[in-house]
Amino acid sequence: MSDSSEIRTSDSDDEFIMDMLYHLPRPRLFRGRSNPLEEFDEFDFKCRFRLSKESFGVLMHLIVQDVKHETKRNVALSPEVQVLITLRYYATGTFQAVIGDHIRVNKSTVCRTIKRVSTAIARLYPQFINMPRTAHERSIVQTGFYKTRNFPRVIGAIDCTHIRIQSPNSDIGERFRNRKGYFSFNVQVICNSNMEIMNIVSRWPGSVHDSTIFDNSLVRAKFENHEYGNNVFLIGDGGYPCRNYLMTPLLNTSTQAEENYQRAHIATRNVIERVFGVWKRRFPVLAVRILTQLSTSMKTIVATAVLYNMLLQQRDEMPHNEEPIRPEFLHEFNANPIRQTGNLVRSQLINSVFS
Repeated sequence: MSDSSEIRTSDSDDEFIMDMLYHLPRPRLFRGRSNPLEEFDEFDFKCRFRLSKESFGVLMHLIVQDVKHETKRNVALSPEVQVLITLRYYATGTFQAVIGDHIRVNKSTVCRTIKRVSTAIARLYPQFINMPRTAHERSIVQTGFYKTRNFPRVIGAIDCTHIRIQSPNSDIGERFRNRKGYFSFNVQVICNSNMEIMNIVSRWPGSVHDSTIFDNSLVRAKFENHEYGNNVFLIGDGGYPCRNYLMTPLLNTSTQAEENYQRAHIATRNVIERVFGVWKRRFPVLAVRILTQLSTSMKTIVATAVLYNMLLQQRDEMPHNEEPIRPEFLHEFNANPIRQTGNLVRSQLINSVFS
């Protein structure tokens, strides 16, 4: 009798122990992480991360203190791995879990890392993105534009581009749906003739018109206050109002001088369209879709603009064997034209320069 009782007690103890073990929290698994700097040669590294190892070193020097963890508890990610995770996301636009599998970290870590590194890179904005601040700098920019098609006194080409995002899933979500039906930020960019981004505004929902973004921008206030000097122009499309400092195309041409102006305007402004194409091909996340929260998405846009300019300065060319992006992801659609009231400065420019 006692033997059978001991057996039942032993079985009960075993079941209790197994039940406790089953309900214990699953132990964290720290997987061995790959190191793409060692794993890939220069060619493969550039194809996967959109920049050379040399440019990667320059970037690390600039932001390492901002992304370095103060502790090594829980096998904290090194600054190099954090930046590589973020660059891989910019290069693919793929789901974060897939990136985590590639470098062997979990999705939540990837999400935090992208936010952390994007913030650090975006802070470099004042170092890499600037309008011409001195008369000498403005003269250099004007000369570059003039060589394109003899359009004088231009210090920037302006336009907006739509950057796809996931549905915000909130009360303000529909504000981000643009007139083509998808969710986006409408991002204003000003560039020079060398295709460098000189100004970027990334906070406006896709439903907002280009002219509204410009009217509420700091750069517009600076032009109004003549902070870039007198008799200098931005050049924009028909989505902008014609102003003393903003030259737009004519709705119709009736003279040879107007035709000459129109052709020169189109050719000179074309550089901003090329900037959008190169920027989105370099960092396909901008063309495919950004899958992060709105605040992180805005930082991603600015961060990729900073990297774009940095790589131009480094003369770090695009990878040559890149996979093509579907054309619909790169298609730019113009803003609805607004009523042009005419402008005395534009008329004087046509009659004095293009006649």
